[in-house]
Amino acid sequence: MRLVGPSGEQVGIVPLAKALELAQEYDLDLVEVAANARPPVCKLMDYGKFKYESAMKAREARKNQAHTVIKEMKLRPKIDPHDYDTKKGHVVRFLKQGDKVKITIMFRGREQSRPELGYRLLQRLAEDVQDLGFVESNPKQDGRNMIMVLGPHKKKTEAMAEAREAQAARKAERQGDRSAQAGASPEEPAEA
Repeated sequence: MRLVGPSGEQVGIVPLAKALELAQEYDLDLVEVAANARPPVCKLMDYGKFKYESAMKAREARKNQAHTVIKEMKLRPKIDPHDYDTKKGHVVRFLKQGDKVKITIMFRGREQSRPELGYRLLQRLAEDVQDLGFVESNPKQDGRNMIMVLGPHKKKTEAMAEAREAQAARKAERQGDRSAQAGASPEEPAEA
């Protein structure tokens, strides 16, 4: 078998007995790295430490991984201005977090004969949030509903990083406020 030493140096092609002897001498494990190679490649390493480090790398990769989530916001064609502002605020928050937003306009009864009302409402919403997101899927009539999908300009990972930085800044600011309060001594009464 081809043997690789503990610090990555090539030991060469050695018999199995010699490789096991070297592993005991260094107090390390003999791990087969490439079984299909001719001859097979083995390495001298601390296998427990290797497994721990690879698990930590995998955990860090999962931590930085972002799952794309599609949030949904439902509207009606005859929505009040205040309700529209509230719903728009939710869409803005979702886009800032890096999530896609599916906006659904539900038509009921006679509203179905006026799909242009829903189309205009969706266009207005798209214009209001164009600095945070873009229209990923144009408005489409789907039975009683009209659907449009907005995608964020920022990726989810960027949004998560910004949120972590903002949280760290707020925490540091709170720590600074606490230390300033602890350092302030109560005023002494004035003597008359």
